Amino acid sequence: MTTSANEFIDSEHKALYSKICNEEDKVTRELQAAMARHPLLDAKVRNITKVLPNLEVISQDAKQLSDMIGFASTLIENVSYKVRRLDVARSRVFECQQRVHDLLDLQLCCDGVKSSMNIGDFEKAAAHVHRYLSMDQRLLEKTADDVNQDSAAVNNSISLLQDAATKLRNILSDKFSEAVKNDDLASVERFFKLFPLLEMHDHGLDKYSDYLCTQIQTFSKTKIKTTLDNKNSDKRAGIIFADVITLLFEDIASTIEVQQPLVETYYGPGRILKLILKLQEECNKQIKVILNELWRTRQIEKYASMVRDKNRSTSTMKPPDPKDLDQLLAELTIIQSRYHLYLKFLKRKVAGERITEKEGEQNDLVAKLESKLQSSDLCRLMQELLNNYLLLEHFYMEESVRKAIQMDCVDQGSQTSSMLDDVFFIVKKCIRRASSTSNIDGVCVVINNACGVLETEMCSALMNTMKVGFPSGYLDLTQAYNVMMQGRLQTTDSEQSKAVFIAHLNNTDVGSEYINTLCTSLVSEVTCSTELERRKLESCLTGLSSVSAAMGASQELGLQQLRNTAIKPRVLSWLDSFSTLSHVLSEEEFSSYEANEPFIRGFIGNIDNFLSEFKGLLTGNNYETLVSILATEVNSLMEKVIMKTEFNRFGGLALDKEIRALVSYFSTATSWSVRDKLARLSQVGTVLNLEQVNEISDYWGSSPLPWRLTPVDIKKILKLRTDFSNDEINKVHF
Repeated sequence: MTTSANEFIDSEHKALYSKICNEEDKVTRELQAAMARHPLLDAKVRNITKVLPNLEVISQDAKQLSDMIGFASTLIENVSYKVRRLDVARSRVFECQQRVHDLLDLQLCCDGVKSSMNIGDFEKAAAHVHRYLSMDQRLLEKTADDVNQDSAAVNNSISLLQDAATKLRNILSDKFSEAVKNDDLASVERFFKLFPLLEMHDHGLDKYSDYLCTQIQTFSKTKIKTTLDNKNSDKRAGIIFADVITLLFEDIASTIEVQQPLVETYYGPGRILKLILKLQEECNKQIKVILNELWRTRQIEKYASMVRDKNRSTSTMKPPDPKDLDQLLAELTIIQSRYHLYLKFLKRKVAGERITEKEGEQNDLVAKLESKLQSSDLCRLMQELLNNYLLLEHFYMEESVRKAIQMDCVDQGSQTSSMLDDVFFIVKKCIRRASSTSNIDGVCVVINNACGVLETEMCSALMNTMKVGFPSGYLDLTQAYNVMMQGRLQTTDSEQSKAVFIAHLNNTDVGSEYINTLCTSLVSEVTCSTELERRKLESCLTGLSSVSAAMGASQELGLQQLRNTAIKPRVLSWLDSFSTLSHVLSEEEFSSYEANEPFIRGFIGNIDNFLSEFKGLLTGNNYETLVSILATEVNSLMEKVIMKTEFNRFGGLALDKEIRALVSYFSTATSWSVRDKLARLSQVGTVLNLEQVNEISDYWGSSPLPWRLTPVDIKKILKLRTDFSNDEINKVHF
């Protein structure tokens, strides 16, 4: 037990010793670190010692400055107190002077009103009453009490002036009504200017607005009567209602422009809005009368009903003639244009008043005016008129396009038929007429209708012609056109069908160009007042891409019909002579073959004659495409004929020269690159022209054009050479 206890004590001592040693090491390190900082601390202490004298000086200066600021603050507070007292005194003196002036002015106003009323000088009387009304009556009475005067005199003056104000208000109101009755504009304006002096702003503005509305009503009735009396004899009888509406809008706009300075000068900024509200109410009444007469006289409802019923199987009503609608549509667009111009004028006035007016009451008038414009009879009737215009415009466009297609013919010297120019003239006319309405939504509707009409009518007509196909048989398009110009062929004759097919094929090409031109012109011609309207227009114009796609589909089908009917059979017949010629030639036969060119001269001649007949009849794009299709067919069909023929070295050389001559001819026959179309045929000639089989490895991969022949194709072609063995051919590796 003793031994164990001793061991426990020793271990505890060792642990304590170890802990003490660690702490000693830690203290030693801290002491060393502190000693290392000793030079730096000494330097700082020396610097502080140098600064101490300055700190004492700064302390004294700061104390002195604090004393000065305190003294100045006390002095300023005293001065400020005296200034405030002086200001209060000055205010009281000014108030006292004002009271005295008011008392003096009260007496002057009382005397002035009496004398002015007696001599009928209403301007001076109104000025005196206005001066009295601008005074504080309670302050007047208090002033009289404060100076210990009898307030009876003041009260009598106030009572007299109140009676005078009431009497003067009645007189001015009666005088104004009398001036209106006598249509005395000078007197109307004279008394209108006096109402604000008597605090009769609303009353005066209401009476003046009623007077102006009466003037507009009289003007409108006169113009309507004149219109109806002269509607058949007037040179502008076709758009006479548009002229009447234009004059109404101009009269109201002119009234607002003329009266705005007068109203704002005497009634204050923003008051013109109330006048506009009144005039707009009168405009609604008059426009309703004019449009009702327009509907009755122009029979718009009748035409609209005829158009709506034309597609019903049970309808017995005959649709209107598009020619009868042309003048009406022009008049409706002018009305819409004038309406939108008038609306912009009012909105500009509203926007201007919103900027300058700050009072809540006038802001309410601005909102009220905008709301009334949106829900007014004017906007409702114009929207109804626009809807009927769009209905009639769609009918006019559709029927006119159909008639243009029905009357389609090919003019002498023209590559296209008459329908193309006629249809696009009609479409552009309708869209531009719609754009003159200044209503971007209406323009978009007409553009969408134009897309539908072009696609369903013209593109369908062109597609139907392409589906019928190009008539087979003897090809003489020039003769077909000449005979058709002389009118000796019926519509079922083959030659005329060929001419119509070619003209319609050209229509598809030129029509795509017309669509692109139409899009470009509309972007620059149609006026868009906001970015939103611009985006709407661009979105609608993208619909024309579907028409362009339909044109392209018809064009592609037409060219394929030419390929199947006019190109492929002829190329096959032209290649018949190739099969009859031997291409296993001796040196003498090769020389004779090269000199006489028994195949390629006639083959290129046939191609040239074929293309010459189409060159003047097809448009540039169609002709180039035709050459490309012909080159593709020659490449395909000639390769098939070659694969059925045997060759030797001289026969392959002759073939290679023939193919080179063919490629050279096609390169000069078109501005497009056709070497790619004949690349496979050229490579066939190269393979058959080899001296030895193993030379193919020198050509493989070195051609400027990628090899269109596969290794399998090359071996098949090499086997056409009678002088090449199958073993050599089979040993070829690519």
